[in-house]
Order: sequence, then C-alpha cells, then structure tokens
Amino acid sequence: MHRRQLLLAALAASFAAAVPASAAPALPDLKGREVTVVTENAYPPLQFVDPKSGAAIGWEYDAMGEIAKRLNFRLAYANASWDAMIGAVSSGQYDIGMTGITIRDDRKEKVDFSDPYMRSEMFMLVRGDETRFTDAASFKGFDKGLIGAQPGTTPFYTAAYEVLDGNEQNPRIKLFETFGAQVQALKTGDIDMVLTDGTAGRGYVEASGGGLKLVGGPLGAEDFGFIFPKGSDLVAPVDAAIAALKADGTFEALTRKWFLDYKMGQ
Repeated sequence: MHRRQLLLAALAASFAAAVPASAAPALPDLKGREVTVVTENAYPPLQFVDPKSGAAIGWEYDAMGEIAKRLNFRLAYANASWDAMIGAVSSGQYDIGMTGITIRDDRKEKVDFSDPYMRSEMFMLVRGDETRFTDAASFKGFDKGLIGAQPGTTPFYTAAYEVLDGNEQNPRIKLFETFGAQVQALKTGDIDMVLTDGTAGRGYVEASGGGLKLVGGPLGAEDFGFIFPKGSDLVAPVDAAIAALKADGTFEALTRKWFLDYKMGQ
C-alpha cells in the first residue's frame, strides 16, 4: 500500500469507532470559563506556525476551537517545549496540553488523557536522496546511521526497542530538545533518520520540496489524546465533545482539510 494510503487508512481508523449521533449525550455548558491550552507548535499539520503568515494553525487548533464552541469555554493558548509540557500540565500550570501526545500508561500516572481523537502510524523520515537504507531492518544494519529523538517520547522508545538493540543509551540515538531541531539536523546531515508519526512526517515532507521523504512501512499505531491535570473536571466534557465531533463528521472534515487539501507554504 502506498504511504499516503497507509496514512489515510490510519486516520480513518480514528473515525471508524465514532459514536452514532443519536447516542451522543447532550454537551455540558462550561458557561464561558477560560481554559488555557499549551502546545509546542512543532507537528504539522496538527499544530505549527504558518511560514507565510506567522499564525499558529493546524488540525488540533481547529479541533480545539470546535470543542470550545460546543462546550462554551474561552480559549487561551500558551507555548512550551515537549520535555516541559507533561510536567507543566501535571502541576496545573495549564488546563489542557495538545501536541500529538500518544496515550501511554506511564504518562497516565502524571496526567489524565481524553479519549483518542486520532490514530496515526510511525514512519522513518529521511533526506530525499537517502539510498543507504530503506526500512528499519536495513537501518539497523547500517551501523553508522544516527537517529534523532526527544527523550521520553514514543519515537525515542521505538528507536531504542524496535529499530535498534533495546539499549536506551545506544550512541546511535542523538537527543534533541525539539522535533524541529531533529528535522534541521536531518537536513544538514548531522543525523540520518527521524522517527515520527505519519501526520507530522507528511507535513514536513510536503514542506520540503523533495528534501525529505518517508521510507519503510509503519512501525506500529498510536492513539493521540489531549492531556489534563489529574482529576480535571474538563476531561468528561471534552470526551463528550470528541464523541460528538466524530459522530457529526467534523473531525473527518478537518482531516480532509489538513491532510489532503492544505499545502505547506502555499
């Protein structure tokens, strides 16, 4: 199956379990309260800074805007790096975190998750002229190959346990503070591969003008969810809104907009 078809199949899976509209409960009214949402703005087309306008845009911004409208709350946005985000939300600095965050049991010890709003698959992002390896197996055999990763992320653990030898200290894994820094290092040849969910990867490929490509098959699926401080009273209302937006086709329309129609930089 073509990479584009694989991505769309993965995204379609997130809508397959949509709740029938007739079964969706009435949405609660949060009476205009202010909710602060923190994001990284580093995962196009989920959330990123438009290179032309400088505005922060993307699938998650549109989805959160719809959720706020349906639940009647006012949005305020903040920006934080990935390595600080879960801790900041856990400590109550922000009400919600969104940055394509994979739902994981270890993270549930620190924050509460919404229901999944999207399912994606992980791919290998490489330079457009890369020919030394074509999949995870051949990358592992290419002993000079370096992987970029952010510590504590799903790509980091996938790099260590599914691509390499299970050693989290493997010197072939080079650590970066942001995903954007990894991509820049990939472009300049300081590393040879980045693992990314297909959503972010496709966004970078579209923007690269042939400078980047995705190779190999998907390395497992992951569900994305919004995060909240433990015990947050926002979880149930947001879950209800997610179910409603799946059921009425809003999320599907946003996926068409950002993954099919939108062209980075145009």
